[in-house]
Amino acid sequence: MFGRPTTGPTGLEEAIAHPPDVILLDIGLPGLNGYEVARRLRQDPRLKGVHLVAMTGYGDDADRQLAKEAGFDRHVVKPLHYPKVEELICRIARAHGHRDLLIEA
Repeated sequence: MFGRPTTGPTGLEEAIAHPPDVILLDIGLPGLNGYEVARRLRQDPRLKGVHLVAMTGYGDDADRQLAKEAGFDRHVVKPLHYPKVEELICRIARAHGHRDLLIEA
């Protein structure tokens, strides 16, 4: 699934309807923040194997701890360096058994 939900509730609905391997999730979402979306995703057994990546401007140790406690697997601080994000997605995809991955711009 390639999607770009713009609110926490929309992102949660999309993930449940179309479970992905990886979710790049902003922390500062309207409706439900990314921490709460992550907590709810982790409670849903259908999404057990989803790899959650926090994409955020919040990067101090306390923020990283909050992300970990919410259920994130990785924490990436903005501004994003897209080649590194692409590399991260490819590593995660390979770990999920995908040998070939097409990154669409």
